[in-house]
Amino acid sequence: MTTAILSALSEEQGGLVQALEQREYFQYAGREFWRGHLHGQMVVLGLSGIGKVAAATTAVVLLERLDVQRIVFIGVAGGMGEGVQVGDVVVATQFLQHDMDASPIFPRWEMPGYGCTHFTCDPALTAPLFEAATIYLASAKAGFDPRDSGITHDHAARVHQGLIISGDRFVSTSAESAALRAVLAAAGHQALAVEMEGAAVAQVCSDFGKPFAAVRTISDRADDSAHVDFSRFIREVARPYADHIIKGFLLRQSIEAI
Repeated sequence: MTTAILSALSEEQGGLVQALEQREYFQYAGREFWRGHLHGQMVVLGLSGIGKVAAATTAVVLLERLDVQRIVFIGVAGGMGEGVQVGDVVVATQFLQHDMDASPIFPRWEMPGYGCTHFTCDPALTAPLFEAATIYLASAKAGFDPRDSGITHDHAARVHQGLIISGDRFVSTSAESAALRAVLAAAGHQALAVEMEGAAVAQVCSDFGKPFAAVRTISDRADDSAHVDFSRFIREVARPYADHIIKGFLLRQSIEAI
């Protein structure tokens, strides 16, 4: 069984490409892919680019052209839920497109033709992702250096599970974040994080009947506070998170396969 590990940007994949054994590089539909063995599993690493359309195109290529059987998305996101802080991890249980609005023909956020607002992640993939993230964040190797004011925070990093929302807009102001959070909460949707790709990949995987899961490291609070240089955060925090969480996830897949 081949697992695709998908990210929007190469920086979000950490050192996974370098760790691939019997690595093969190729391009298709303007996308970059690497195929090989990683921690005992056959994987394809892919870069989707930013946004829902780019992510959906990449997911179709993975499922149709490259014959992967499941997709895991890893990267960064903005925190929205109460208590979801920079340096935390959110493992998705569901996705919603926050910019989907076909009203009044359909209720706001409902996907036309699907009769639902959410796409649910696969529990069999989500559970080992959550376990791997929890174990890593509890280890001495995880988190920020409290002596470094550039990337410090005032709490121990935590793992959350719940709804992640996606849209073709970078949410970057306090006003926009608060308004989006409030309108969703009023309809019963408690969003933990916001990003730009996951819901599209979840929809494609639902169409193809393939399992999907996603994990996101919180790089900001989706507001106008600049906590840290983004490239530095990716390098010093998100990169090791990706390396260790995916390693733990794949090793659990190897054990289950025995």
